[in-house]
Amino acid sequence: MANMLTVFASSLLLAIFCIRSSDALDINYYNQSCPNVESLVTVAVKKAIANDGTVPAALLRMHFHDCFIRWEQLIFLFWFDDVKGCDGSVLLNSTQQNSAEKDGPPNISLHAFYVIDRAKTAVESSCPGVVSCADILALAARDAVALSGGPNWKVPVGRKDGRISKASDTIQLPPPTANFSQLRLSFAQRGLSIADLVALSGGHTLGFAHCSSFQNRIHNFNQSADVDPSLSSSFAVGLRKICPAHNKVRSAGAGLDSTATIFDNAYFKLLLQGKSLFSSDQALLTNPRTKQLITQFASSQAKFNAEFVKSMVKMGSLKGGKEVRLDCRSVR
Repeated sequence: MANMLTVFASSLLLAIFCIRSSDALDINYYNQSCPNVESLVTVAVKKAIANDGTVPAALLRMHFHDCFIRWEQLIFLFWFDDVKGCDGSVLLNSTQQNSAEKDGPPNISLHAFYVIDRAKTAVESSCPGVVSCADILALAARDAVALSGGPNWKVPVGRKDGRISKASDTIQLPPPTANFSQLRLSFAQRGLSIADLVALSGGHTLGFAHCSSFQNRIHNFNQSADVDPSLSSSFAVGLRKICPAHNKVRSAGAGLDSTATIFDNAYFKLLLQGKSLFSSDQALLTNPRTKQLITQFASSQAKFNAEFVKSMVKMGSLKGGKEVRLDCRSVR
């Protein structure tokens, strides 16, 4: 009897593995069903960037926040069904019955959802009911990087859209105050390495941060220092001018690096100079391995680009939806 149960369990696990393997992402997934999907998405992103320079950072951050929400469901005794990941759930609107991810505290500042809507409309006109919102977001994030001077790459596609989006799940997103242990654990839980952590943190080369995200480093840092001593003193003075202790200007803040609309390695160079904004950025310098990677990326744009692409593809494989939504903002 015990041998029969062992054989049954092994067979079931093998079947699960085969099912999941057959559902792998593929850069050629839409070659026949929607061959012009990438060009349609790129056109939508280009138009948006021409009118708003903050769009690239918004799309890159949106994709990251979509992929990092993850939980599993136990079915029968052996089947763990991945029901979250890069599933377009960050795009869903809240309803009277549910507060969605985009309205969770870490996502309040997300914007440029209209870019995905426009791309989806164009894709639906060409290939109805074929391309998921999750894939459109992944392609748009790639375009955001490439059109900002960063690397271009083939995006494996074939994701499906999810139906579940809860603001309470956004607690899983690593906050700007995270320490190294918290960051390492968050990434490890998603199958991402320390190298992925550093490379993906390089996405902070694009974008803007509000004062609330780094206020902890420039006012009342701890009992012995008002300002985080790891910050460059001149940099801290500038930040305190922009963000006074009792700042009431909600839009106040600073660029994430000195070239906040260009995808480059300035983030790493400034990090080594004590000119990063977030505690989570500074935390990367507290580990010898991550510090070594930061130094490498600071000295080589090509090295950073190559590692960033590998980590983006790896992160983008955290898929979990079940369908193709016709409207990226709602489940019908």
